[in-house]
Amino acid sequence: MAHETDKHPDARRVLLVDDDLQLCQMLAEYLNGEGFEVVTVHDGQAGVDAANAGHVDVVVMDITMPVMDGFEALRRIRKASDVPVLMLTARGDEVDRIVGLELGADDYLPKPFSSRELVARLRAILRRTQVSSKETGRIAEGQISIEPGSQSLFRNGEPVPVTATEFVIAELLLRSAGKVVSKEELTEKALGRRLTVYDRSLDTHMANLRKKLGTADDGSPLIKTVRGQGYIFVTH
Repeated sequence: MAHETDKHPDARRVLLVDDDLQLCQMLAEYLNGEGFEVVTVHDGQAGVDAANAGHVDVVVMDITMPVMDGFEALRRIRKASDVPVLMLTARGDEVDRIVGLELGADDYLPKPFSSRELVARLRAILRRTQVSSKETGRIAEGQISIEPGSQSLFRNGEPVPVTATEFVIAELLLRSAGKVVSKEELTEKALGRRLTVYDRSLDTHMANLRKKLGTADDGSPLIKTVRGQGYIFVTH
């Protein structure tokens, strides 16, 4: 059964999915004090049901859970919803982080973590899901176009499903089409943190975005890596 914290007017709603009841209670109390409204469930299937019901702004989900693990839950959520998902992973387990991002997670946070860090990550994710521009028209470059107001991405006029993080990366590259955008800038603006030596999150998000966008008609990449500098959206 889901548990809800006290409601705040206009509060952003967080779905917390973790079988650690004590952790859930502690985080729910802290997040509630930071102005969030929190719903807690304690297994993967309950997390899928709650996320796909469409009444939450962001999901925080552990990987190891009963009934259904976090990876399978994320797969099922992504089939029906683009709600932002922050995965909780074991510290030092890079494989879990990469798998989560490849499945469509927007970010990850290794356990143990501070409540302040969780709040910072959530606020960064929620900023990315808000309207990124006051423009209402499309921004286009070749086959690819975006609508900043609705955070929608298209290839040849057909919608391409992307996460909130992938959209921000695509928008940054498209707005600077033909110019290199540094990994540092992309990490700060798309992930809300500074780039560190061992953080491969941006690379994984970029690989996902490239796969979804495909290649140009001549088979050449739409996004190129500029070694030692960053990435560039190629103009054709």
